[in-house]
Amino acid sequence: MGGKKGQSYMSRKQSSCFKPFISPNPITSFNPVQRFPKIDKTAFISPFSSVIGDVIIRNNVFVAPNVSIRADEGTPFYIGSNTNIQDGVILHGLLNRRFKVGRKKYSIFLGNEVSLAHGALVHGPCLIEDKVFVGFNAIVYNAIVGKGSFISYNAVVTNGVRIARNRFVPPGANIDTQEKADALPRVPKDSKEFAREVQRVNQEFPAAYQLLFGEKRCSCGLAYDDH
Repeated sequence: MGGKKGQSYMSRKQSSCFKPFISPNPITSFNPVQRFPKIDKTAFISPFSSVIGDVIIRNNVFVAPNVSIRADEGTPFYIGSNTNIQDGVILHGLLNRRFKVGRKKYSIFLGNEVSLAHGALVHGPCLIEDKVFVGFNAIVYNAIVGKGSFISYNAVVTNGVRIARNRFVPPGANIDTQEKADALPRVPKDSKEFAREVQRVNQEFPAAYQLLFGEKRCSCGLAYDDH
C-alpha cells in the first residue's frame, strides 16, 4: 500500500496502537493504597513512556518517548506547568524520603518551566525549582536546586546539597558538598539563552502531539485521572 492513502492508514494505525503506560502504583506493604496519576488534559505523555502512581502533572507538560516516571516507592511526585521531560529520563524516589514544599511533602517536586534533557536521572528526595535546566545524562539525587539554575551534561548533584538560585554546574562536575555548591558561579548568558530556547521549543510540543496522536488512552486499558 503506497501513496497518501497508505501514509494516512499507517498514521491512524500508529495513533491507535502506541500509547503510554499509565497506571496506579502496585499495592505493597509500604504503599498499601493504590493512587492514580492526575494528568492535566493539556499535557502530553508520549508513547512508550510510563507514569505510575501518585503523580500530578500540570498543564502543557511534555513527556517525550521512553521516559519512566515511577512513583511506586518514594511518593508523591509533582511536575509543574510547561515542564519538559525529554527522551530516556528517569524519575524515581526513595521510600519515606521527602522535601517539604508549602504544606506538603514530595519525593520529587519539579517546578514550572523545568527542562530535563535526554537521559537525565532525577531521584528523590529531590526539589527542583522553576526554570531549572538539567543537562544530558546529569544526575540529581537528594538535593534542592534553586530557581533558574543550569546543571550541565554529565554533572552530579547529590548528598543533600542546596544550590542557590541562578547557579551554574559545569559539565562533569560532582557537587556533593555544600562547600562546592556555595562556590558555584552564576549562569552565563549563553547557557541562559540555551535554556530559554529549549523551553520555547518544547512548549509547542504538547498541543502539536495531541493533534498528531488524537485522544489519549492508556495502553493497558486502565483509567487515570485526566482533568
